[in-house]
Amino acid sequence: MISVTRYNYYGLLVTAFVISLLSSSVFAHDGKTREVSYDGRSLIINGKRELLFSGSIHYPRSTPDMWPELITKAKQGGLNVIQTYVFWNIHEPVKGEYHFEGRFDVVKFMKIIQEKGMYATLRLGPFIQAEWNHGGLPYWLREIPNIIFRSYNEPFMNEMVKFITMIIDKMKEEKLFYPQGGPIVLAQIENEYNTVQLAYRELGDKYVQWAGNFALGLNVGVPWVMCKQKNPPGPVINSCNGRHCGDTFVGPDKPNKPYLWTENWTAQFRVFGDPPAQRSAEDAAFSVARWFSKNGSLVNYYMYHGGTNLDRTAASFVTTRYYDEAPLDEFGLQRQPKYGHLKDLHRALGLCKKALFWGSPGVEKLGKDQEVRFYEQPAEKLCAAFLTNNDTREGSFVKFRGKEFYLPPRSISVLPDCKTVVFNSMQVVSQHNSRNFLRSNEANKNLKWEMTSETILTQLKMDSKVPKELYSLTKDTTDYAWYTTVMILNPRDLSMRKDILPVLRVASLGHAMLAFVNGQLDSGAYMEHRFAGPRGVEILGLNTGTLDVSSNGWGHQVGLTGQNEKWYTEEGLKKVTWKEVPQGKGPPLTWYKAYFDAPEGCKPVAISMIGMVKGMIWINGQCIGRYWMSYLSPLGQPTQPEYHIPRSYLKPKNNLVVIMEEEPSNPERIEIVLVDRDTICSFIGESHPPHVKSWARQDNKFIPVLDDVKPAAHLKCPADRKIVAVEFASFGDPYGACGGFIAGNCTSANSKQVVEQHCMGKASCDVPIERELFDKNNDPCPDIRKTLAVQVSDADTVAGKKKGKERKKKERKKERKKKKKKKKKKRGRRRRGGCVGGVEVGRW
Repeated sequence: MISVTRYNYYGLLVTAFVISLLSSSVFAHDGKTREVSYDGRSLIINGKRELLFSGSIHYPRSTPDMWPELITKAKQGGLNVIQTYVFWNIHEPVKGEYHFEGRFDVVKFMKIIQEKGMYATLRLGPFIQAEWNHGGLPYWLREIPNIIFRSYNEPFMNEMVKFITMIIDKMKEEKLFYPQGGPIVLAQIENEYNTVQLAYRELGDKYVQWAGNFALGLNVGVPWVMCKQKNPPGPVINSCNGRHCGDTFVGPDKPNKPYLWTENWTAQFRVFGDPPAQRSAEDAAFSVARWFSKNGSLVNYYMYHGGTNLDRTAASFVTTRYYDEAPLDEFGLQRQPKYGHLKDLHRALGLCKKALFWGSPGVEKLGKDQEVRFYEQPAEKLCAAFLTNNDTREGSFVKFRGKEFYLPPRSISVLPDCKTVVFNSMQVVSQHNSRNFLRSNEANKNLKWEMTSETILTQLKMDSKVPKELYSLTKDTTDYAWYTTVMILNPRDLSMRKDILPVLRVASLGHAMLAFVNGQLDSGAYMEHRFAGPRGVEILGLNTGTLDVSSNGWGHQVGLTGQNEKWYTEEGLKKVTWKEVPQGKGPPLTWYKAYFDAPEGCKPVAISMIGMVKGMIWINGQCIGRYWMSYLSPLGQPTQPEYHIPRSYLKPKNNLVVIMEEEPSNPERIEIVLVDRDTICSFIGESHPPHVKSWARQDNKFIPVLDDVKPAAHLKCPADRKIVAVEFASFGDPYGACGGFIAGNCTSANSKQVVEQHCMGKASCDVPIERELFDKNNDPCPDIRKTLAVQVSDADTVAGKKKGKERKKKERKKERKKKKKKKKKKRGRRRRGGCVGGVEVGRW
């Protein structure tokens, strides 16, 4: 029974539905009826319940040539849904002008998802946050009179309706919603609005209801979601965002709605100045297993691939590299063990699917901090259990249905038959890897830099009494603007004391500032605020006291000359004279250019910006984002030293790289590098369960698919290359991480030999975790639970590491010569002293 009521808000036609089971069926273009509905247990797609494993991949944060491989890897990782936002400010940067080409082609992205046999979730916003410039809202919205964003405000709602309707119509025209034969099974309106709703008071409450009803009235044929929203209208589903929704989500607002987790944060986005941070594979797996053990039916990893904030798309202070710690890193490479461990979990949960959907739930306490959650249907011999240890420090032995199980600290074991452990969240069976940045021989062969500098503007025509607000001045077309003012000081204004000098103090809401006095660089200071530019300017240390020049009369210019004339393109760079880069640091606001050939092979490419300070990078006229090397983390290192160059931006020869550097620097240490994760490892112990692939469900029976089911180290080289070196092997009590393992106090003498026998010359291998194999009759530590740590490499990795060591050796030798020469030169400047008036003197 559906009742329909029509409302008219400011001339907008809105349809509201009162519904107990959302169900929409349509004949798709292939003539088949397709529908998406839901109840309190799950989404129902074409009459079937689905466990949905979803991952966020944002189309503008990668390039179209990357999309098929990213989506394929997501599917291979056990996902069946891809989630993305729609980014208003890239599609309509100027009011009424729309862009859907290149990496903005959301239709093409959706069609690739469909080609790969996956579902899609479309998150329409229009405010999306996503650590994206202005939260995805276009600048021109700010200039609409009387507008209030995300409020029950007629100017904002009018523009929101136009944009959302345009996107929906585009999706419908291409038949991309599931009932039409497309991949989209879920749509989202607004984004985490509950966090700001109270600020708008009653207008916030009205806006939520209006937005939900407006979405329902678009008749897309799939359910709508509002994430982190307590009171969505009618059949709109409220969902959870966070790291541990299995313990923090109070549930949907109505019992007939399913438990959906729209953002499970796989890491933490980083801002410049952050140290390295990660979320462990074990923690992510625990949270997902917990969610599905407590009635969850959909989880979305935010992000599954973070990608790159190309051009100027990153939000305030956010690094160009986005969610690099996701299962697929910035370059689309599998970050192990996170990728593999979650893949194993998805398979384990798939083995529990029938019991989860059709079994009756139950909970039992097994100890102070231990419990079991199970789903059982005895008539069909279905049973799945989740043994949980919530103690974060101590492992525990528990008994369940007559069997004893060991649970490591803060872990969940998955038992698809209530008897057999096929997965434990704390015990990683999948392989590990580490990332390498290797200098490209081909690209760096003829990397010769030239430079040209901006003219420092000292006096622009006065057009305002006070400094203009930066965002309104630039209209978000550039990061840069000039502010100039003129004042006359005479010698009496200045102190004669050496310890008192004039100080320029600027109260600024910008991120960074360069100040020039009479055309000379005066100081640089980073202002950790959001945006807006200088709000107050004073000169301290004058004899007459502090001089406030905020209302002195100011001239302005938007952008740098090099940006306005496009010096970063082949045509634009002809408008200025370039010269060789001299020794030492160049002046501030300097442009550097060079040419390089495409790196060898097909691995991802990056540019290492060691030695530079802050600015932007262009490759063949396309901006790959902002860099900020001087904003060091508490560890004294740049937050992001390397910057992704998409392969599709490159030509075989003569690729133009242009850098706009804000501060004195020299590009001599810049390198083009290749990126891989070809250092392969395993870290697995005797108590680990066998690989989840050891079992399957056939004819409703849970059975082993191997004759001998036991734990083993599983290793596989990328691209089916062969293992040529065992770089580390220790069976005993090793510790550390891939790329940095350390043997403990107890190591089998045969460790390396055993691994070599099983792995050398093979593209993949399994090494059984058996004491008899490693220790035979000579076990040095019979009383400990042992672990095998292994690190192997293929021929490419070994050769790359060798070249890297040789290069570093040459660099150290070159640096020693340089220091020796500098020291000798310094000694040469010293002159021998003599006697002047009976006084011995020495001079430099």
